[in-house]
Amino acid sequence: MQETGHHTTVLLGEAVDALLGDAAHPYPDAASGLYVDATFGRGGHSMRILSALSPQGRLVAFDRDPQAVACAADIQDARFSIRHEAFSNVCALDSGSVSGVLMDLGVSSPQIDSPERGFSFRFDGPLDMRMDTSRGMSVAQWLAKAEVDTIAEVIREYGEERFAGAIAKAIVARRQARGPIASTAELAQIVADTVKTREAGQNPATRTFQAFRIFINAELEELRQALDASLNILKVGGRLVVISFHSLEDRIVKQFIASHAREEYDRRNPFAAPKIMQLKALGRIKPGAAELSANPRARSAIMRVAQRMPA
Repeated sequence: MQETGHHTTVLLGEAVDALLGDAAHPYPDAASGLYVDATFGRGGHSMRILSALSPQGRLVAFDRDPQAVACAADIQDARFSIRHEAFSNVCALDSGSVSGVLMDLGVSSPQIDSPERGFSFRFDGPLDMRMDTSRGMSVAQWLAKAEVDTIAEVIREYGEERFAGAIAKAIVARRQARGPIASTAELAQIVADTVKTREAGQNPATRTFQAFRIFINAELEELRQALDASLNILKVGGRLVVISFHSLEDRIVKQFIASHAREEYDRRNPFAAPKIMQLKALGRIKPGAAELSANPRARSAIMRVAQRMPA
């Protein structure tokens, strides 16, 4: 399958520097550690990580997109391996074995710019949106049977769309009148006909497409599971680096780090030892002006960094 669109990796240098650290990194052998690129994409971060590792270092990548896995075959490096799995499966790695975990969330440019993937309302294509096209249900298949209340709830929860109810009713009415919605252009037009006001510069279908993509791929649940797993597989001093692209993702990451970055006392048992702080928040980084100028798709990116503390 021919891909259209070149992917520019967001926060490339900043993410890898945060992952491997610098002179302040607690490991004298940071470059020889085991690292995880939990969302390989098109390999930008992986290639930069490999360039910083010693011959003893290793990198394990995960991606559930078959096209991404196929791209990984171009990396001829014995230190590198990739798994065709969702990134929540980092839980399969040994506890305390990993020096750093990087997650670059969201959709890659080749995915967005390939009409046949159905991620974008800018192109007419099949209404798919699955990250892993080898399994699972497409958005079109789900919309062919979903009840109006379920559709509205998905749009409202994952798209933060105030017209969720009206859009859901329009989708079901269209389905009942003319049959299932099969293409991205059809869905985008239904939303545009329903949503009469929208923020300047934003397509009316933006939030609905985001909602359906997040839902059909269980993205937020995958993120929660991957974060929990990272806490287990990271060794003391290991880094967690997460780049998110919308508020739903960033809120989960922010709250996860915050909840593990403080000691918690049991008010019902004041003499009990507190729950130990497991993470130390190291910062929040956004793309600079030069990167935003070169890659407008980076404008919503937020990177959060944390370090594993002794148990």
